[in-house]
Amino acid sequence: MEQSREIFGTPVVSGMAYAPALWVVRPAVPSPSAPSLPDSERPAAFEAYVSAAQAVSDRLLARGEVTIGQTSDVLKMTAALAKDRGIRKEVGKLIAQGVPAVQALVRATDHFIDLFLKAGGLMAERVTDLRDVRDRVVAELEGRPEPGVPAPATPSILLADDLAPADTAGLDPHLIVAIATERGGPTSHTAIIARQLGIPCIVAVRHLSEISEGEAVLLDGARGALMMGCAAEGARELVARDRVWRDSLASWRGPGATKDGTRIQLLVNVQDGLTATKAAESQAEGVGLFRTELSFLDADTEPSFEEQKKIYGEVFQTFPESKVVVRTLDAGSDKPIVYANLDHEDNPALGVRGLRITGRNPELLSHQLDAIAAAAQGRPEGSTWVMAPMVSTLSETRWFAQEVRSRGLTAGIMVEVPAVAILAPRFLELVDFVSIGTNDLTQYTMAADRLSSHLAEYTDPWQPAVLTLIAHVALAGRTVDTPVGVCGEAAADPALACVLVGMGVTSLSMASSAIAGVGAQLGAVTLAQCEEAAAAVAHADNGVQARALARAALGIG
Repeated sequence: MEQSREIFGTPVVSGMAYAPALWVVRPAVPSPSAPSLPDSERPAAFEAYVSAAQAVSDRLLARGEVTIGQTSDVLKMTAALAKDRGIRKEVGKLIAQGVPAVQALVRATDHFIDLFLKAGGLMAERVTDLRDVRDRVVAELEGRPEPGVPAPATPSILLADDLAPADTAGLDPHLIVAIATERGGPTSHTAIIARQLGIPCIVAVRHLSEISEGEAVLLDGARGALMMGCAAEGARELVARDRVWRDSLASWRGPGATKDGTRIQLLVNVQDGLTATKAAESQAEGVGLFRTELSFLDADTEPSFEEQKKIYGEVFQTFPESKVVVRTLDAGSDKPIVYANLDHEDNPALGVRGLRITGRNPELLSHQLDAIAAAAQGRPEGSTWVMAPMVSTLSETRWFAQEVRSRGLTAGIMVEVPAVAILAPRFLELVDFVSIGTNDLTQYTMAADRLSSHLAEYTDPWQPAVLTLIAHVALAGRTVDTPVGVCGEAAADPALACVLVGMGVTSLSMASSAIAGVGAQLGAVTLAQCEEAAAAVAHADNGVQARALARAALGIG
């Protein structure tokens, strides 16, 4: 009998699955060398490349149009890569020298991969997307089917070095019952899309290559564990028990509260009217994060007052009586916007982003606040909350709050920079609310790029240092009677949500697909258990131990 063994990664989506492993194998990269093209064939070769790139871009955009939320945004950004001007220029130059279209694309992509890797950080994380787009355009040029995840005949657990957005977005949760990747992090594209699809997922799994194609695997998304060689009957029993719990989520109706009646607002993250309409079908009590910048990613110039008013109004109309928290333009870093950001920054995650863009473009904020205020006309008083991202100083907080309040809106800030968390009592006295963005707070606290697969253990929101800062902010909120919410990915983790409530967090905002799971878990525990879990994580040495201590305190198996 085979001896059981276990390997671990970073948990992303809870849930259990037991199925054979299915490896994603990317197509072989064509040789970069080939016979030179005659002069007469070079113009047609370039046109063929342009046509192929356009076809791939159009297909990715079409997928983005039928998906919602961050999945749609990720697909649109990948579609833009297929038509990237820099790559097209490099391909054209090589074809003009006689290099065939396929080899020209391979060489051009290799060139940009080198540049992205040297740049590091967010740019390095886009290498997977570059390779995926290259493979799709090459297939189009050669008349082959577009590469991607194979369609299994039976339910399988998908394994990969990494997954491109186009691969993950098209997965069928009935056939791909779980995902594990060797790379990626808690906020990588794979993690974001898996969370929205509700597929159990683990990333940054070391030694994943030890699992063979077709080998039976038990995946525990909550613990971040993959087990091989375990007894099939026992594994299926665990999966069945987990399935009962997950099926029960469909009957959860809210509102958010602990078992003993402590109310917690469960809110939803949206980016436009379409995502808000979908979110309204959930048990969300309102919007805790309206990502306004995602509507403007493709814009070459600042949208007009009327265009902005229309976009904001569509969300307000979907939640006409409920709280809607609008985040002002969070351009920069992994979401650069042509008209708002610098052309180049050596370290964009620490550069001109969020509220900092007002230093160069002060009118962007005033125009946006004017449009938000106009769109909010007629809404109940106190229902439209506006917060700024990437706030770092008391003076800018005071200024921003004044600008928001002068328009009759409720003023708040994001807690993403450790400086704000450290001085939380002083910052919270200046605003009406704060919302903790755990994704950025984690990367800045741990000095680790949140999109780096090599640093996934550091960018785990369960890291004790991060939880200590969150607890400090929550305590400050209770002291000065200022609401403290969480709108980062941490809010979507049912166990971590309980810990946050135990710390004193008053609202949680997440993808609509996560609300039932969080609500059901909160309803299964008392406030005292949440507080016990919050106290327990303070003694953890690392994220793995913090997760284990919290689950024990909450009675989660």
